[in-house]
Amino acid sequence: MKKILFVASIFFFAACNSSNDKAKVDSMSAASDSTAAATTPAPMTAINSPYPVLYSSKFEIGEPKYAETILALWKDWDNGTLMNSKDRFADTVNMHFSNGGVVHASRDSALTIAQAERNKIAKSVSRVDAVMSAKSTMNNMSPRPEDQTQNWALIWGMETDTDKKGKVDSSYLQETWGFDKNGKVSTLYQFRAAAAPPKKK
Repeated sequence: MKKILFVASIFFFAACNSSNDKAKVDSMSAASDSTAAATTPAPMTAINSPYPVLYSSKFEIGEPKYAETILALWKDWDNGTLMNSKDRFADTVNMHFSNGGVVHASRDSALTIAQAERNKIAKSVSRVDAVMSAKSTMNNMSPRPEDQTQNWALIWGMETDTDKKGKVDSSYLQETWGFDKNGKVSTLYQFRAAAAPPKKK
């Protein structure tokens, strides 16, 4: 729509006689400045928090490739082919799972553990509700290695699993994935909630 209005304004000013040249130039310059201002993202306003923010409270939209990496990981989980994503991981990874388990291990060990968990179920189908890339713009002094990252991918969705006896179970997932300076996956924070309340006995 902005492009159409901009083009229309050019034809309008071109129709004016030569005595209006200066006004034409001034108007076109103003329109150009307005368009540029509209497409330039405004800096994030500082958040006033009653709590100390240990990592960061300043983010901007990150590069799509980070979100695409996590979407590929989810697809490999569904397909049961996690080793296909081996090159997407850093040499060492920190994974914090929804059941409270924490894995701090080499890439190969972490993927072996994850693949063993995937092998326990017959089928897994993921649904993606939202996904985005975000970049922290705040310098942090956290001693935790997983907090030294700047680039993150956030994904929300649902996982529906069928176990080897045919029982189907669904849960909501929220995952936050961190990337190292080389663009490799180094961190995972996972949160899960049952999609339906447990059946009364």
